[in-house]
Amino acid sequence: MGITSGLVLYAVLWFLTFLCVIPIRLKTQGDVGEVVPGTHASSPEVHNLKKKAWITSGIAAAIWAVLAYIIISGTITVRDIDGWMAKRMQPAAEAAE
Repeated sequence: MGITSGLVLYAVLWFLTFLCVIPIRLKTQGDVGEVVPGTHASSPEVHNLKKKAWITSGIAAAIWAVLAYIIISGTITVRDIDGWMAKRMQPAAEAAE
């Protein structure tokens, strides 16, 4: 895995994790009971985005470390994930025969 692909993998994991973390402990205007005219009751009142961004960074780094280890060590390769079960992605030695 190169530097660019590692950064792209981390960015994808970070945004995916962030979108999962945002709704946790979210207080809406309807929950608080103070709905600002012109907004929905489901609009956030207290969102704590800075804290959630730091939590997201830690979780994404841990997931990235596990995935990077799996990719770099070769524990699971693309050839291991052959969806057609037809051995289309044979190892290079078998394909040459």
